[in-house]
Amino acid sequence: MKIRHADIVIPKNDPFANCKLKRKQYAEILTNIVDSYTDGFVMALNNKWGTGKTTFVKMWKQHLENSNFKTLYFNAWENDFEKDVLVALISELEDLKEAKTEEVFKVVLNNAVPFAKKIVPSILKTLADKYVGEDFVKDLINGTIEVGVDGLAMEIESYSKRKKSVEDFRQSLGEFVKKTCEDRPVVFIIDELDRCRPNYAVEVLEQIKHLFSVEGIVFVLSIDKVQLGNAVRGVYGSDLIDAEEYLRRFIDLEYSIPTANIESGLYCEYLYNYFNFDEFFLNPDRLDTGIFSNEQKYFLEVSVALFKINNLTLRQQEKLFAYARIVLKSFKYNNHVLPSLLILLLYSKFYNVDFYKSVKSKKFSLDELLDNLKGILPKGTVNDENNFSFVLLEALLLNTYNNFLNGYRSVNLIEVNKETKEKTVIVKSRIDRDKDGGNFLHVLNHLNTDWDLDKISVDYLLKKVNLTDQIVI
Repeated sequence: MKIRHADIVIPKNDPFANCKLKRKQYAEILTNIVDSYTDGFVMALNNKWGTGKTTFVKMWKQHLENSNFKTLYFNAWENDFEKDVLVALISELEDLKEAKTEEVFKVVLNNAVPFAKKIVPSILKTLADKYVGEDFVKDLINGTIEVGVDGLAMEIESYSKRKKSVEDFRQSLGEFVKKTCEDRPVVFIIDELDRCRPNYAVEVLEQIKHLFSVEGIVFVLSIDKVQLGNAVRGVYGSDLIDAEEYLRRFIDLEYSIPTANIESGLYCEYLYNYFNFDEFFLNPDRLDTGIFSNEQKYFLEVSVALFKINNLTLRQQEKLFAYARIVLKSFKYNNHVLPSLLILLLYSKFYNVDFYKSVKSKKFSLDELLDNLKGILPKGTVNDENNFSFVLLEALLLNTYNNFLNGYRSVNLIEVNKETKEKTVIVKSRIDRDKDGGNFLHVLNHLNTDWDLDKISVDYLLKKVNLTDQIVI
């Protein structure tokens, strides 16, 4: 059984073949933009964490290469151990080097030397030679050294040299790119910038702006702009910094990949198959019991609705399914699982904690229980197609919670009129689309007569869910 979702395989000839979110269309839009503006610019792909940006940019990278673009991919988070950003970025550029451009690349390297952190600035060396001594070292540490007129002159000279060095570096870099790619820009993808050390993230932005902004390079920053903005504030030590305005200095164009259509259920179905839930639900030993039918349907329909309510990211959906699959390992094949109720409890544990705690502590009355369940499901969640799944969920929750009350507050949920023999439920369904609640009555009656759930308590599932308390995915 798999616990963590592995990286999606990206076939070279069709990089979006395994994309369940139909995102190839967005890659084509972005490719057209890159192809239309060859002068070079910085584009931000701005989406929240957990929305599949990394997978998308890797697929798009292969798509670009199939369209004869030269590409580079740099994961800032994985490389922020390297103290010198310049060294890291030039190392990526080296992948473009060919025999015909080797000499030009050497010029780029030579012109980069003045900016490398490990090079001792000439002005510091000169001043040290002139003023060396204990007092000088002390003043240097305290930041109180005064260099006088000679020092100012050297500062001015050093500034002029640095300015000339920047021009030389950018010119040589532009020539290298032009000879490497000719009529199309290099697409340099920088991923996970918002996850690395804040000062490293800011330095990457600064280097791109001041040294690498040349004709022929398109930088693509795959970021969560909110998180990157927090990093900027952290570096400058003030919440008053206008991070949006700061980032606008570096980003020429911004694009947000449209969020996955959760309502379609395609990603839920993909995760269901990936984590192999059928290995449990469709196990022959389970099916032989004869009462566990349509579990896949109920599980998926409730999952899709719950994920849509909170607009869960792809990563959040993945984690909930991973937890659900772990919980299933604690059941035997002939055990009741009540899959739609199980996913409701798992969802509530992470994303509706008040509801989860109130169920666990027996805080609700039966009417309050159903009112709160309805509150979790906004208008439009339940429709004619999924009505039975949610009536079943409501009935399972009511029945198992009533059993959980264990006598001192539990009641007979179905009353029988002595004269007419007509059955009624003592609490009104909030979900049943049958105006008389006939479906709700039918399901509740069915649970206790055919499914043998008259003794099963919601605590039976809560104990299973609680086994995941110490598990972090």
